[in-house]
Amino acid sequence: MYQIKFGTDGWRGIIAAEFTVDNVKRVAQGTADYIKKNHPNNLNIVLGHDCRFAGELFAETVAQIMCANSIKVKLAKGFVSTPMISLGAVKHNAALGVIITASHNPPAYNGFKLKAHYGGPSSPAVIDEVENAIPNTVTATLSSIETLVQSKMIEYVDLETMYVEEVKSKFDLAAIQNSGMEFAYDAMYGAGQNAMRRLFPDITFLHCEENPGFDGQAPEPIHKNLTEFSELIKESEDIDCGLVTDGDADRIGLYNKKGEFVDSHHIILLLVHYLHKYKGMSGKVITTFSATSKITALAKAYGLDIEITKIGFKYICEKMVTENVLVGGEESGGIAIKGFIPERDGIWIGLTLWEFMAKTGKSLDDLIQEVYDVVGSFAMGRIDLHITEEIKQTVLANCKAGKYASFGNYTIEKVEDLDGFKFHLGNGEWVMIRASGTEPVLRVYSESSTQEKAEAILQACKHTILA
Repeated sequence: MYQIKFGTDGWRGIIAAEFTVDNVKRVAQGTADYIKKNHPNNLNIVLGHDCRFAGELFAETVAQIMCANSIKVKLAKGFVSTPMISLGAVKHNAALGVIITASHNPPAYNGFKLKAHYGGPSSPAVIDEVENAIPNTVTATLSSIETLVQSKMIEYVDLETMYVEEVKSKFDLAAIQNSGMEFAYDAMYGAGQNAMRRLFPDITFLHCEENPGFDGQAPEPIHKNLTEFSELIKESEDIDCGLVTDGDADRIGLYNKKGEFVDSHHIILLLVHYLHKYKGMSGKVITTFSATSKITALAKAYGLDIEITKIGFKYICEKMVTENVLVGGEESGGIAIKGFIPERDGIWIGLTLWEFMAKTGKSLDDLIQEVYDVVGSFAMGRIDLHITEEIKQTVLANCKAGKYASFGNYTIEKVEDLDGFKFHLGNGEWVMIRASGTEPVLRVYSESSTQEKAEAILQACKHTILA
């Protein structure tokens, strides 16, 4: 029997291999058992799917299992983003939210994410409990979707309109629309496309059509996947900022007027700068182990508490639920801010930055320079090494045993192992090695003063560990 394991952000598998109707039934049953045990007086969930292949089939399968367990389902009609499910869990007072999505994974994957009643990722403890409750087989008798709708066990809900209205109530959209600035949006064929067309019908759109195969491209908002969008901005000469969201629209990518990628490290810094320096807001800044050290420097410069967590937004969310958190964000593009649910949301973060630009009349580069004036400039690097499991485990064992004293000409001064292995090289430079929790990949990150130096560190590390 295939063992279902949740990674840093849900369970994911290749469609028709691991991610099958039968296995989805098993996960749904484990989730239903968790709800009945822990929320016996609130047998309700919010459920939806993103734009991936067979999303509707898998979502309806989950709905049928839930109803067989006397759990009522508020089911989104059509595709929705992950933040829509999270907000829906709050607005509809659900015990849990479930979305069928593999987020930024390649098109062959689908997945299953759990969202808590507070509108963010379920805690690691909850996920462990659900995982341990997954049965080997499911024998429940399932009713048809039509029968369940007629009996009111399933109710269709419009989560997209709910989300759009929430955005309209929290942002000065008129300021953005009347700023004289030009904006563009690339949905990567993902679930943010319809909401953004409703909010900003007159901006430039790219890949805002339904394409369950994502044109063969993993909908991850990193530069190598976004060269078409970058070229569009460069060629237009009028677009001031380009926003990108991933497959389920919870991660962000960003481009400046020159068509240059602005990474999440800079986005987190911009958010801290805007919310604290311009809007007078306060709270803790939380980021993950792979993020730039400049976030710590900026928080300290502004007198804000800073905390570093393991990688995975669920660790940030745990803090946001119980503490006063201003900004919580991770290197991979998942960021949340005070004043909304404790959930990463690419559209929400993008509009926060567009509002920042509109209110100040400044370009993205001008605002980044304001941050640099406080903490200094920097650059980040990252490569994903697709290697065999044997080599991956050898590298990790070498890291754990302290067998690396240097990477090329870079001498290791200190090692941290909160989540992966971060090798400090002096002068604010570091390189980090970590195995992916959802893919057969070894990730290597670096930080230095320039992009060239960050890339040189990556190559030195790669050469050493794969020698």
